[in-house]
Amino acid sequence: MTKKALFDGSVGLGQGDFFVCDVFDAIPKNDMVSMEHPLFSLSTRPDRRVLHYEHNGNSIQVIPSVKGLATIHDKDILIYCISQLMAALNLGRLVSRTLHLKAADLLSATNRDASGDGYKRLKDAFERLAGTRITTNIATGETSTTSGFGLIENWRIVRKAKSGRMVNVVVTLSEWLFRAVMSKSILTISRDYFQLRKPLERRIYELSRKHCGRQPEWRVSVETLLKKSGSASPRRVFRKMLRDMISADNLPDYRLEEEPGDIICVTRRDSVVDVSNAPVLKPEVYDEIRGLMPGYDVYALEAEWRRVWMLSGQPRFRSPDKAFIGWVKKRSQG
Repeated sequence: MTKKALFDGSVGLGQGDFFVCDVFDAIPKNDMVSMEHPLFSLSTRPDRRVLHYEHNGNSIQVIPSVKGLATIHDKDILIYCISQLMAALNLGRLVSRTLHLKAADLLSATNRDASGDGYKRLKDAFERLAGTRITTNIATGETSTTSGFGLIENWRIVRKAKSGRMVNVVVTLSEWLFRAVMSKSILTISRDYFQLRKPLERRIYELSRKHCGRQPEWRVSVETLLKKSGSASPRRVFRKMLRDMISADNLPDYRLEEEPGDIICVTRRDSVVDVSNAPVLKPEVYDEIRGLMPGYDVYALEAEWRRVWMLSGQPRFRSPDKAFIGWVKKRSQG
């Protein structure tokens, strides 16, 4: 193994220097460590606090730059990068922790404004992600060391000469985050996550997805939820925010209820379905689908088809392969 492979995050991959983000409709993915632990600020104003968090032997210190801490909305960039990498790995492609992406694709995938102001906010997000420093002993993959790093190592923007509009972006993820991707310490999240505008709603969704997952329910005390969320609000204010969230009922996939004893119960909505009994497809079908819809994540299409199958009463197919291919053909035309 070369020294270059050790330091550029390409261990065992035998790939080039960068990865091009070009998978259409990639399923949104989030890393489990940042879903579990509060690494991102929930503030909508520059947050220059130094954060300390300890839980079950895991310790985190998050230090802001002069621009403030990276926010949970800045995290959209990392989710997009993780989603692209995982989709490529599922397609059998080679990846790298240095990614080349189109700014417009990133804005579209994460439901961000594509105006000039939207591009400026994207630049600010890159600066906060690169400037925020984390020291932690939390393992990603099989590696557990105490180390310090930025959420991204570096970034570069290519602009059009005349308009000055952002076109392409090059970003290098931290080794820590890249190891999480390569070890598949990743969870699928709802596409509707990007519709959530309130930072606390996003954070509570992350925690619900991580802890409730596909179980029927998850119970947690308000005190523990406050700690895990990373919110700077007093408990009484945090409780009021949770009650407002319960009333609004906006979270994708999950519903919150308040129970006696200052407990919050998280339950799955009916739209979160178990597709473990869905029809099994032959491996060669995926190649045919790639030919029908080049550039698309075939596993994202399969997941969408299985959800439709589940919600339509789980019909039995004489040939699941033909049924899936037929569904994809209709989808490509409509």
